[in-house]
Amino acid sequence: MRNALRRGPVIALALAVSFAAVSPVAAQSLTDRFKSLFGGKSDEPAQPKPAPAPGQPVDDDLECPQVTVRAGASTYGVGATGKPAVGNDVRFQASITKMARECVRNGGEITAHIGIQGRVIAGPAGAPPTVEVPLRVAVVQGGVGEKVIASKAYRTTVQMSEDGSVPFTFVAEDLSYPVPSAAVADSYIFYVGFDPQALSPEPKPRKKKQR
Repeated sequence: MRNALRRGPVIALALAVSFAAVSPVAAQSLTDRFKSLFGGKSDEPAQPKPAPAPGQPVDDDLECPQVTVRAGASTYGVGATGKPAVGNDVRFQASITKMARECVRNGGEITAHIGIQGRVIAGPAGAPPTVEVPLRVAVVQGGVGEKVIASKAYRTTVQMSEDGSVPFTFVAEDLSYPVPSAAVADSYIFYVGFDPQALSPEPKPRKKKQR
């Protein structure tokens, strides 16, 4: 699915960008902000953004790349224990329905805020009360040989409902990378997608042996 929003503002924030985990209040604020970027409620077609008012930030695609779903990573399904997510063994399936992006330039770095909307649907095998959705966001320099500039995995929890179909919104706000040169800036692209490896526990740091 291509991104419904092809333009995104590059905003110079006066406040420092926090790289800590998002609190519920902050997450809600970001979610509200991205709802305006998405142009409506979840699963609704995005509406065109109005032209910026005088003195407001303007679009700059060279500094805020387009965002798209990585091929093969648009859906995520989980099957019953020990079985693949196929047919009647599907417990639930998640899909990405819409994306948006915003870039903040601070000196020699760009911090990307990537909004992802999706939906989780219960399968015949029955979904659990809560579902862990694994996501990955990356900025890539495209071309003959793709180069991953930055990549980060995320997890978000979705509370299932009785009707078995629940929308979700997630905002990744801490993906940072160096400002690209003008020669390659237009080849940059944001990729989003589901990544089951994001659910794996992080390896514990090795303890140094005491001499």
